[in-house]
Formats: sequence, C-alpha cells, structure tokens
Amino acid sequence: MNIPFSTFTPMHNEIKADMQACFERVYDKSWFIDGEECRQFEKEFAEYCEAEYCVGCGNGLEGLYLLLRAFDIGDGDEVIVPSNTFIATALAVSYTGATPVFVEPDIKTYNINPAEIEKAITERTKAIIAVHLYGQCADMDPILEIAGKYQLKVIEDAAQCHGATYRGKKAGSLGDAASFSFYPGKNLGCLGDGGCITTNNPQIAEKARAIGNYGSARKYHHIYKGINSRLDELQAGFLRIKLRELDRWTKARQQICERYLNEIKNDQIILPEVNEKNTHVWHIFPVRTKKRDVLQNYLKERGIGTVIHYPVAMHLQDAYKDLGHEQGDFPIAEKIAREELSLPLYYGIKNDMVNYIIQRVNSF
Repeated sequence: MNIPFSTFTPMHNEIKADMQACFERVYDKSWFIDGEECRQFEKEFAEYCEAEYCVGCGNGLEGLYLLLRAFDIGDGDEVIVPSNTFIATALAVSYTGATPVFVEPDIKTYNINPAEIEKAITERTKAIIAVHLYGQCADMDPILEIAGKYQLKVIEDAAQCHGATYRGKKAGSLGDAASFSFYPGKNLGCLGDGGCITTNNPQIAEKARAIGNYGSARKYHHIYKGINSRLDELQAGFLRIKLRELDRWTKARQQICERYLNEIKNDQIILPEVNEKNTHVWHIFPVRTKKRDVLQNYLKERGIGTVIHYPVAMHLQDAYKDLGHEQGDFPIAEKIAREELSLPLYYGIKNDMVNYIIQRVNSF
C-alpha cells in the first residue's frame, strides 16, 4: 500500500467544477486585485471567525508583519514567541526591527506555556504572539491575563487553526488581532500563497490594509512606508468556495484523528493531547518517539509518508545565531524537534489506509 502524507485530490475533485467556474468569472471580469471576490471573502471569513474585520494579504508571514507594524512595534522592541513553531512567527518580528524572545512550549499540547511567559517580559516587551500550533488554540485565558497586567498586545498566529475554538470562541477572535495563512496545505488553503488578518479593532484593520497597500489608503497618497501584500481576486474566489466546505472537511479530519487517538496503542509512541478548553481542527497529527528517525524509515519502507514538524528548534536555526542561543537553552523545544513525526492526514483518506497506518504504528 502507498499512502502519501497528504494529497489535495479527493478535496479538489469534489469542487472542481465550482473552481473552474470561479476562474472563468474572474478571468472574464478582468479585475484581478482588490475587487469584489476579495471583499466578499473578507466579509465571509470575518463572520466565520466571529471577528468584526478581515483584511486579505499576501501570506501568513506578511499578516503577522502587518499587524506588528499596525501596533507600532519596531526597532528596540521585543515580542514574545514560542520556541516551538515555524520560523515565520519569528521572522515577522525580525522584519519590523524588533527582537523575538523565545518561550518554551507545554510538552503536552506543544503550544506556548503561559507559565513561562512572565519571566521573559522586560521593559522592552510590546506583544505576545500566541501560535495555535498543529490545529489547537494556545491557552488564551492566562496569556490574556498576563498581557493585561503588562499592557501587551496579543496577536494570534492562527496559520494552522482555521475554525478551531477556545472556550467556544473561534480562533481569530481571541486576542487583539490574528493572522491566518492560506498556503495550499492548510486546512483552508488557496491554490497559491495567500493570507489575511482578523481583528475587532477598526483602526488596526484600516492601518494594516494601508500598510499592505504600499502604505496607502487612497491611491498615490502614502501615509506609511508600506509593502505590497494583497490577496488577489482569483485566490479569494477559490477560498470562498472552500470556506463553504471547511467545517465538513474538518469533521472528517477530526474523525480520522479520533481513530488515531483511540486505536494507536504502542508504549513507544506518545500521542498528542487536547486541552479540554479546545476544539482541535488537526492541521497535522503529531506523535512523538525517542526513535523518531527509525519510525519514519520503518513507515517509509511500508509505503507510509510522514513529515517532521519541525526538525530544528527555532533558537538553533542559523538565521538566529545573532541571538546567541546554544544547544540546551530551550530543552523542551529541542526535545520536540528530536521526537516529533506527523502521520498522514487529509480529507478523503480511505478507511483501509487508516487501518493500515494504525496497524503499522502499533507493530513498530
């Protein structure tokens, strides 16, 4: 049996006609940037996230950057980020001239550990980026409490968490603002790069939109030193179609992961845990084992594709040598980097494939 880590084919086959019709509609209108498809998607996605405002942008990294800029964060400032995340979270901080300050994750959920945040706060700290990693929201109540105590902004990095909830509230409406990625592999993905920000603050929405439009809210009148970061019409149209199917696709992912949680029984395998406050949307299904590389090769030899998220902890990336961190500075993040392996997970995976994956993991 040959099982890829992921494939879009079952999902895209179901919506092919609608996607082709969308292409023809946008093509015939000859309006490709900042048009009706984008405005409608922003409205629909804001409603989906239970947020007041949504602003399309080029990708999730740029969404974080736009928000940091909109909150006037820059040179000399510090922003707290989890030590276990994709590098985009830290890069957005670096692009503003601010410094990312790493904080260890909770080993059970892999999200930032609120108990470790306060000791990392200095007089230069301006914000906390709470990454909702792997499809599960960070523990927002204590994060928001700490932020209130020190008058910090809370930005959600919701790139992997479309539709997830924390205490019944949707990701994207939990902090001061949020950034989403619509990279094709995300639970809600377009057919290229794309992203957006959500917020309940009209000033932040307006400023982020302007910064992403060359710093301009009115053509040829530039308020800020902005960038070009806009969601194009075609991708917005594709996302509108996919958004209508997202909850159904998410339910299928949850059913697959429920089977993994209930049926994988191997003392060498550590399964992910779900915070009782959360509804998990399972962007990936991460397991851990001290024999990670051996397990990956074992599964590969049996036709099962896997991916490591992420093999090098953030503070040990060459890009952040300038921060002066060494091996051992963030042992929990390093442990996850050594041990994590993501099992196949996608809409349309067949039951016999799931059966086979579970059997092979259990026989490891």
